[in-house]
Amino acid sequence: MDTSGLDLLCTAVLLLDESHHIRYANGAAEELLGQSRRQLAGQPAQPWLDGCESVLKTPLQGQSWAWLIEIPVHQGGHLDDLRQARGTQAAQRETLRNLAHEVRNPLAGLRAAAQLLEMELPRDDLREYTQVIVAEADRLAGLVSRLSSSNQPASTPSVFNVHELCEHVLALIRLEFGERVRLERDYDASVPEMRADRDPLLQALLNVMRNGAQALVETPDQASPTLQLSTRILHQPMLADGQHRMGLRIAVVDNGPGVSEALRHKLFHPLVTGRAQGTGLGLSLAQEYLQGQGGLLEFDTVPGRTEFRLLLPLDVA
Repeated sequence: MDTSGLDLLCTAVLLLDESHHIRYANGAAEELLGQSRRQLAGQPAQPWLDGCESVLKTPLQGQSWAWLIEIPVHQGGHLDDLRQARGTQAAQRETLRNLAHEVRNPLAGLRAAAQLLEMELPRDDLREYTQVIVAEADRLAGLVSRLSSSNQPASTPSVFNVHELCEHVLALIRLEFGERVRLERDYDASVPEMRADRDPLLQALLNVMRNGAQALVETPDQASPTLQLSTRILHQPMLADGQHRMGLRIAVVDNGPGVSEALRHKLFHPLVTGRAQGTGLGLSLAQEYLQGQGGLLEFDTVPGRTEFRLLLPLDVA
C-alpha cells in the first residue's frame, strides 16, 4: 500500500501490526493525537483510541500491516467557529482603536496640567501626587498607543531556524523569571528552516510564554511551576484561512491552575485578563500577529495543564 496519499485525508489513519502496535500514522492522526509519527511508531494503539467517539477498524490482507484504523476528524464546525471569532475580535479591536484616538488628546492635556501644577507647588510631599499623575498618564499613554496601532508594519519574510527563535525566547523568559519557573523543551528535529516574518512570530511566542510564566508565579503555593515549549510539523493543517499542505505547531504548556470557565470564550479579546497585574493585551496581540501570517492561536485548559498552540503555515525555505 502506498501511504503517500493518506496525508491528503482529513480522516486520521493508523496502520497497525498483528499485535495492534502502531506502525504508521498520517498527518491528520499526528495532529489529532498530538504526537509525530516517529513518536507514535511502536506504541500500542488502544490507549490512543480510548475516548474516540467513532473508530473504524478494517483488517488488511496481503499487506505489510494487519489493521487499518480510521478516526473521523470533524473540522468544518471548528473552522466556522475560528472565522466567527476572528471577525468578532477584529471588530472589537477596531472599536478600541477608535476609543484610543479619542482618549489620547485629553490624556496629554491631563499630563501637561499635572506638570504645570507641580512647578507651582511649594512642598516635595505635594509634588509626589503630581508625579503619580504624570507616571500614570505615561502608563496609560503606552496602553493607548498599543491599542491605536491599527496599521501592521509591512511583512518582511526571512529564512530562519524556528528552534533558534525558540531558544531566544527561552533566554528572555529565563532572564525575567530566573529560577522561579522551570523551563523545558521538546523540539521536533525534523522541522526545516522556514520562511516567515520572524519578528512578529518572536513577539507572539514571547507574549504567550510570558503569560504562562506570569500565571505560574502569581499562583500561591504553585508546586514545581513548569513551562514546556515544543514544536511539531503538521500535515494538512486546517487554519483560519483554509487547509495548508504543511504547517508548524509551537506549543506552550504550563502546569498552573488553568483558565477559568468565565474567561475561556473571550480570552483573546482585547483587555480581557484573569491576572491581577495583566493588561489583557498580550494574547490578543499574539493572535493578531499570527493571523497576519496566516496562522492562529488556540488553547486547551484543565486544572494543572494549559496548552497554547501557535499554528502557522510552514513555507519551507
